[in-house]
Amino acid sequence: MTSPLPYFDGHNDYLLRLMTSPTPREDLWLGDTGQGHMDLKRMKAGGFVGGFFAVFVPPVRTGEPTDFLSRMANPPYDLPLPPLMTHDESQATALTMVGHMHWMERSAPDDFAICRTPSQVRAAIDTGKIAGILHIEGAEAIGPDLDALYLFHDMGLRSLGPVWSRPTIFGHGVPMRFPGDPDTGPGLTGEGKDLVRLCNDLGIMIDLSHLNAAGFEDVAKISTKPLVATHSNAHALTPSTRNLTDRQLDQIRDTGGMAGLNYAMVFLAEDGISNPDMGFDPMLRHLDYMLERLGEDHVGLGSDFDGAQIPAALGDVAGMPGFFAAMEAHGYGTDLIAKIACDNWLALIERTMTP
Repeated sequence: MTSPLPYFDGHNDYLLRLMTSPTPREDLWLGDTGQGHMDLKRMKAGGFVGGFFAVFVPPVRTGEPTDFLSRMANPPYDLPLPPLMTHDESQATALTMVGHMHWMERSAPDDFAICRTPSQVRAAIDTGKIAGILHIEGAEAIGPDLDALYLFHDMGLRSLGPVWSRPTIFGHGVPMRFPGDPDTGPGLTGEGKDLVRLCNDLGIMIDLSHLNAAGFEDVAKISTKPLVATHSNAHALTPSTRNLTDRQLDQIRDTGGMAGLNYAMVFLAEDGISNPDMGFDPMLRHLDYMLERLGEDHVGLGSDFDGAQIPAALGDVAGMPGFFAAMEAHGYGTDLIAKIACDNWLALIERTMTP
């Protein structure tokens, strides 16, 4: 039996599922429930060798993320930004999710490892383990003194998005809007600029997905590292506020950064409509565009598994070999597919996850 192509993913919300599901986490991780998009068995079936696991504090005052998804089902839409969440109400949730990721490692030490350096990532993959990188999506759990950033770094944090689609003390996320432009508000605050500088110093990658245009520009001016958007698509094809403009794609390319294709149907469809029967074609159209704009060394995959509604043709992480077969049928060569699937992320980690 042929082994599946190695696949490294830029973004998933599996920790959110572990935290919010009524199903015991042992069953969700080690069992065969078929719930959601990911578990250990399906990761292995799909060739999943590693990825960024997001710590995301859900907008508890405005409904769970599924509420946002349902409100985005019939474009046009223009959802207001959720209110700012305080440090106190966010930190306990974030710590719970970090605890779930450390439990994943303890419960399956031969299959999963939290990785803190590029060499640890490669060593885990080489020994057949899934290389998990701890990511924070929205920095509400970090206070203005930034002390908590050091603590999360000690726990394994190596990637951080200053915002989700809501304001923080560091900056502003884009509202969920279609059609819409990411130029939606002010840039980073003084604390946000300090956060970027400290992340550079600690070897924590900055993720630009969800950040508004002014914040993106501020990071581009301040950061000494390549620009990265882990799970965003091309705005020119799907004019959602969550997607990247041509200018942003060019800036990512010019810094040696990367963008990861988001599988969410609302960010793939030209009309913004979530149609489970859309197949792989919209994903391939966005890849074509991003490859043309960024070059083949700067495009990867950022699924948003367990945080988005994805095409039925893919289904879940075990369906990734089918997507790679679609890339081949579309005319992508073996080397290009390997770069998109895994190699580009591994090279990017070498450029960003070091102080």
